Amino acid sequence: MTQIDRPGDTPRADRGNWRDAPYSRWGFSHTPEVVTCAPIAPSADPRLLQANPTDLAGFAVQAMDGAALDLAGWLAATATDAIVVLKDGRLVFEAYADPCGPHQAHIFMSATKSVTGLVLGLLAEAGTVDVEAPVEAYVPEVARGPYKGVALRWLTDMRSAVPYDADRLAAYAAASGWEARSDTRADLAAFFAAMQGPPAAPPSSFEYLSANTDLLGIALERASGRTFAALVEDLIWRPMGAEDTAFITLDEAGSPRCTGGFCGTARDMARLGLLVAENGARDGRQILPAAWLADMRQGGDAEAWRTGQWEPAFQGRVTCYRSGWYVNDGPPAMMFAMGVHGQNLFVDRDAGLVVAKLSSQAQFFDFAADRLTHAGVAALRRLLA
Repeated sequence: MTQIDRPGDTPRADRGNWRDAPYSRWGFSHTPEVVTCAPIAPSADPRLLQANPTDLAGFAVQAMDGAALDLAGWLAATATDAIVVLKDGRLVFEAYADPCGPHQAHIFMSATKSVTGLVLGLLAEAGTVDVEAPVEAYVPEVARGPYKGVALRWLTDMRSAVPYDADRLAAYAAASGWEARSDTRADLAAFFAAMQGPPAAPPSSFEYLSANTDLLGIALERASGRTFAALVEDLIWRPMGAEDTAFITLDEAGSPRCTGGFCGTARDMARLGLLVAENGARDGRQILPAAWLADMRQGGDAEAWRTGQWEPAFQGRVTCYRSGWYVNDGPPAMMFAMGVHGQNLFVDRDAGLVVAKLSSQAQFFDFAADRLTHAGVAALRRLLA
């Protein structure tokens, strides 16, 4: 295990500053101390990550300014709080920056959407939800607004076509339970119920809208009669062999932030990636539906991505977005989960490579840091080939 040196103090955060640097360095790995959360219990039989330390002295990437970075420089340049690298299921490298550690749950931000997409697949396989059904089949009160007729599939694939102006985005943020406390109750379900306007006309091209996945989470809870925390715990976290307690943030009415509020350790994030890499099975037991994983890899709409919001920024590193996962057909073929401030889970099945990387980058989304992160994963792939 490697300690990442990072200069400067790490001040404690509160509800008003926990997502702002430098407070985020503490806030992202202590989110349950800042925001109300529901716990997600680990397994009584954690999956062993057999250590196979590997010499990564040959690691090298080029920063945007042309400077050559070694592994330590790359980790520092991307504000890494925790990283776990698995090759063929074995732990070849891990590193942490204070105050994060191997058993410290760190927020996944929008990589949470990938967890929610897996829960959707499990409930679809069980017949609890129909991904082609309109969301009002499960959340009837949204039938009065723009989400009427929007299928769960268009929510999870970011193709809802529901418009959000600045005022609506501000009201949504206030409903999330993440903002500094105010006189307004943080209540996502009430926010969606109050939305007005004509029905949208999905599917659109890819249009990233975090609210879609929060509404999807409410639908999953309503359809199953269970909390999102309980669903993840019983269907994924315990069966896959998680080692530590995870968390999901809640609003003041108890609704989960299924778009960005999941918190877990880098090791357990890597275990999740390994489960996806191994086609959803652990020790011969099928945990995630193989057909759903195949659809995630192959069922996305490349044209929706090509004509969508983010294609120019990713410069060919993504070919579609499916069920909360970014997919690149290759080469190399790869899937990844991604969240703001530098949260990433990379799954490269062909190379047997899983990289869980949690960060506290100062910018909400730093395109230079994102490209550098991808370049670093490519360097790891070359070294570990």
